[in-house]
Amino acid sequence: MPLISLNAVDYSVGGPLLLERVDLAIEAGERIALIGRNGAGKSTLLRLLDGEIRPDDGEIRREGGVRVARLEQEVPAGAEGSVFDVVAAGLGGLGADLAEFHRLAHAGDIDMAALAAVQGRIEAADGWRLDQRVVETLERLELDGEAVFARLSGGMKRRVLLARALVSAPDVLLLDEPTNHLDIAAIDWLEGFLKAWTGALVFITHDRRFLRALATRIVEIDRGQVTSWPGDWDNYLRRKEERLNAEAQENARFDKMLAQEEVWIRQGIKARRTRDEGRVRRLKAMRVERAQRREQVGSVRMDTAQAGASGKKVVEAKDVSFSFGDRALVRDFSTTILRGDRIGLIGPNGSGKTTLLKLLLGELQPQAGEIRIGTQLQVAYFDQYRATLREDWNALENVAEGLEFVEVGGRRKHVIGYLQDFLFTPERARAPITRLSGGERNRLLLAKLFAQPSNLLVMDEPTNDLDVETLELLEELLADYPGTLLLVSHDRDFLDNVVTSTLVMQDGGEGRIGEYVGGYSDWLRQSQSWLRQGQSRLRQNPAPPAHEPAGTARPEATAERAAATAAAPAKDKRKLGFRETRELEQLPARIEALETRIAELTAAMNEPAFYQRDGAAINAHNAAVAEAQAELDAAYARWEALES
Repeated sequence: MPLISLNAVDYSVGGPLLLERVDLAIEAGERIALIGRNGAGKSTLLRLLDGEIRPDDGEIRREGGVRVARLEQEVPAGAEGSVFDVVAAGLGGLGADLAEFHRLAHAGDIDMAALAAVQGRIEAADGWRLDQRVVETLERLELDGEAVFARLSGGMKRRVLLARALVSAPDVLLLDEPTNHLDIAAIDWLEGFLKAWTGALVFITHDRRFLRALATRIVEIDRGQVTSWPGDWDNYLRRKEERLNAEAQENARFDKMLAQEEVWIRQGIKARRTRDEGRVRRLKAMRVERAQRREQVGSVRMDTAQAGASGKKVVEAKDVSFSFGDRALVRDFSTTILRGDRIGLIGPNGSGKTTLLKLLLGELQPQAGEIRIGTQLQVAYFDQYRATLREDWNALENVAEGLEFVEVGGRRKHVIGYLQDFLFTPERARAPITRLSGGERNRLLLAKLFAQPSNLLVMDEPTNDLDVETLELLEELLADYPGTLLLVSHDRDFLDNVVTSTLVMQDGGEGRIGEYVGGYSDWLRQSQSWLRQGQSRLRQNPAPPAHEPAGTARPEATAERAAATAAAPAKDKRKLGFRETRELEQLPARIEALETRIAELTAAMNEPAFYQRDGAAINAHNAAVAEAQAELDAAYARWEALES
């Protein structure tokens, strides 16, 4: 029996029905991905399932006792206090009593009378078992109940709100864009958590890899109609294409028949005297049917305003360091960004990605090292917080800024026509910006960005709230962008499809930045490959004796030492001396620098121009690769020796 079922449900917010005669059943254990264009009604459907709003017509049935919890798209304004308080709020009134008891019990000056009153209410409602559930939920999601909610990062706030949704032990969990503002590590954690979730799950997401990993069924909202597609995302894409082709053929057949009937009805007096009245009635019905047809929402049409080419060298950084207080955000970082590079920045929230962007753009001065900015740069900046949009202007004013036309793609366009390319009707373009959804604001920011002539495009989390079709069009545009791109994103597929290299903020908070060829999957493969190689080398190559230079151990000597080590009884670890301790601390940074060096040398060998050099230069380059690899082998071996 379905946990929740919708039968012939209608819902409207003015104009055509947003949801029309919706039939949907949610079974236990399902993981349903809810998809559709921005503004199609996905969040509205979640609110209907949650019971927050009621349908205009139709019926919503819930199995007796079924519990539903929803994670909203944005952090609610009323969430405040400690993490414990916010999570306990998911239990309703009793949760408020538990939060109050928790606050009073941890106060410096305990109000015993108030504490006793709250305790009495909790005991009367048998609430201590729910207090234990709050504690268990906090532990399960690795949260500190004493932390102040307002001081948490956006990603941690989302985790706290997920805990608030889970604490009620719901049978159906509704998630609206759960990956927004999460870094890649948090998204991976959430994927694993939800895969192990035993209840029913209905979620909205723009992250295609997240969707592929979780969905067991796809439910699509298109022009008010809700259709269900069993199976995974790839199966949906294939079957949706077949359906759209069939729909287009049927519409073309209908339109041809209607055109023929219109010609017939307008024939001369002879035809009017002999015409079939039944045929006339059918024509009238066809006209009504054609008028009621809801055409598929058009696709966003994106193009960029052209600027002159920048200098060949866009940014050059040498030994750059930058700290905030005692915390190093960037340390000893060097790179060269050339015209046409498309570089992705990857790292946990708060690791310093935005700081690195500002350093590369010259908005911040490094505390050590040097950054040289190239010539003839025209920068366009996409801000993840949409701060460049003026709230007192409408969409038209934000893009036009007093002008009537914009130059885009080498063509002059009226601003209204340009905004229609981004799916803004003239009425929507003139509406107050405060009435726009998150997806519409992102589209507006893209429209504003691409209307500016640029040859250096800087995009900080551009994918939040965009529907999948718009994301794919944005990928195509950026892949063809003639200038240079700096992209901060946690969308793994988007990174794979757009960037040519990545800068990775390494874990550990030491400000180290690795540089890798390719996108997210390439970085993951390279880092795992090097890790496996390092582990293999550590198993096979113990540290060389002190009298032998590092990296020069003979294979036979290595084998002899390995056999002797295996045969010898285990010895107690000895305490490292000062120099050895210092060496052990410095080895991870040295290994990382060597890996980066090898990646750079290997990337250079992949360039077509590499083999046009003379033989001596090619041999010298190969020798440098071999030397760096030998040093890396020795560093891994030394690290293992000191660790053991």
